[in-house]
Amino acid sequence: MLFKELNLIEPILKALETEGYTQPTPIQEQAIPILLQGKDLLGCAQTGTGKTAAFAIPILQTLHQQHAERAPKVIKTLILTPTRELAIQIGESFAAYGKHLHLRHTVIFGGVPQGAQVTALRHGIDILIATPGRLLDLMGQGYISFKDIGIFVLDEADRMLDMGFIHDVKKVVAKLPVKRQTLFFSATMPPEIQKLANTILVNPEKVEVTPASTTAETVGQSVYFVDKKDKRQLLTFVLKDPAIKRILVFTRTKHGADKVVKDLEKVDIKAAAIHGNKSQNARQRALNDFKDSRIRVLVATDIAARGIDVDLLTHVINYEIPEVPETYVHRIGRTGRAGATGIAMSFCDGEEKTDWRNIEKLITMKIPVVEGHPYPMSAEGMVHINLPKGKDVVQRPNAIKQNPRRRFSNNTNTRKPM
Repeated sequence: MLFKELNLIEPILKALETEGYTQPTPIQEQAIPILLQGKDLLGCAQTGTGKTAAFAIPILQTLHQQHAERAPKVIKTLILTPTRELAIQIGESFAAYGKHLHLRHTVIFGGVPQGAQVTALRHGIDILIATPGRLLDLMGQGYISFKDIGIFVLDEADRMLDMGFIHDVKKVVAKLPVKRQTLFFSATMPPEIQKLANTILVNPEKVEVTPASTTAETVGQSVYFVDKKDKRQLLTFVLKDPAIKRILVFTRTKHGADKVVKDLEKVDIKAAAIHGNKSQNARQRALNDFKDSRIRVLVATDIAARGIDVDLLTHVINYEIPEVPETYVHRIGRTGRAGATGIAMSFCDGEEKTDWRNIEKLITMKIPVVEGHPYPMSAEGMVHINLPKGKDVVQRPNAIKQNPRRRFSNNTNTRKPM
């Protein structure tokens, strides 16, 4: 299917063509017709499936067809998202797809002075993209009115729960008009999120493109068993591969992210960290430097990384194994996006063995083990590790240099998802 078969208006098709997009992803193909009919939607899709365009495109078309371009600039659509990075990314998407329309949008988030955001609100906007804290703050100051909102999008609902924003979300929902179209997106559906969806959606259509426990087939996965003290040297060893141009490294904590950056800088590898303790300007500068290849390694915590969208990100490393198995799926979903291929490597020490087993249980597969690398786990650490056998063991330490396109996918589409 092509975008032009989805009954989209010419200005949007022209913008999509400029961006180089012709074929919708599965969630876009399913969701766009539903949303253009004005129905509520429950979307269950993991990261990298293209859900931003799945809701941005029909919202832009709906507002255009409602003659919103000629109507007073009042907030007609609210998109609530958990992180600053994701809010900025969504704003960029609306700018790209709506470049030939005359609809105004703005992005508001905390961590920066509110002056410019208040000015944009006073000038009038059609679409507001916001994080919960700053939204409630500006609501309390009287700068935001919800009385004209006809479309509400709750994005990354499960991450809202993880970050403790659910009560803030409920406060926002309570202020919205009862008669509205609601779009609810979540990568996973724990009981509390399902309960929230049931309370704010009315006869929703459901779109589920990839089970939450499924990792992308286009991502080649491997695990290195290594003692905790040797992870720094192992990371340096892996980065000797010149084929790795840009790599996203995950740590559990903010302190851990900063430490990895310092270790890499000691061996002249350009890196930066992105996490909640960094200022918004510092986070955006690090992300821009990474996108523009001024730095080779971006080290991130899970919360900060949810909004990262980088073209042709080929490698992800789990420097520390996540405690929540679903987080592993989200992490490696930063690569292998929209049909492109990628490599995900994990460094597992003896203390993380239980977390690793839980990940393999969730995704119902044994991840190949890289043997023969220069920093094998000590006998003491190996006592509690049940190594997979036979075909699950990667015998060559240079396995990461194999062509992932040949091993994992015949799809040569390397465009990023929308």
